[in-house]
Amino acid sequence: MRRAAISLAAGALAVLSGVPYARADHPVERLTAFAVDMSTTPDLRFRGARSGTVDITIDRWSADQERLQLKAALQEGGADRLLKELQKIKDPAGRISTPGSIGTPLRFAWQSTLQDGSRRIVIATDRRIGFFEAVNRPRSSDYPFMVLDLRIGPDGEGQGKLLPVARIEASEDNVIEVENYASEPVRLTKVKVVK
Repeated sequence: MRRAAISLAAGALAVLSGVPYARADHPVERLTAFAVDMSTTPDLRFRGARSGTVDITIDRWSADQERLQLKAALQEGGADRLLKELQKIKDPAGRISTPGSIGTPLRFAWQSTLQDGSRRIVIATDRRIGFFEAVNRPRSSDYPFMVLDLRIGPDGEGQGKLLPVARIEASEDNVIEVENYASEPVRLTKVKVVK
């Protein structure tokens, strides 16, 4: 398992769920990426192909107030409280999907500009827990989040990673630690802003 430290000040957190989703007429951002699953964790491999196109639509950027509420929930009540606060967000920030699928609503989307002019986009959501996982409670059920971390250059192209089964914890020094259940995150290459 790998841990990635993400500064709370930079923002984090987006999540998966089966909540209804109303697509915005004019999303604020559309991205495509080529996803490659290099995981050696057998129960998490994509069924069939282990690579393919991913579409990310961001309908709204999460407000500072949402980010601060989620940060406080994580620091005060840990991952369980964070999960509950994420699930309270009724207005999805966007959606992630593969061609031909209805996709998954995203609850949190945050962007920041880096010193070199590129952007960092952090997205988080609660992930859908299936019947088998809910009943049998395997170790993966302790990883209820999905997190995306993207870097987009000034030219509108970039790369990133997707942690489809993740656990989020906060340290005492205001750093969020994201632990991936799989041996590696899904690599997102050829990330492009769709105009």
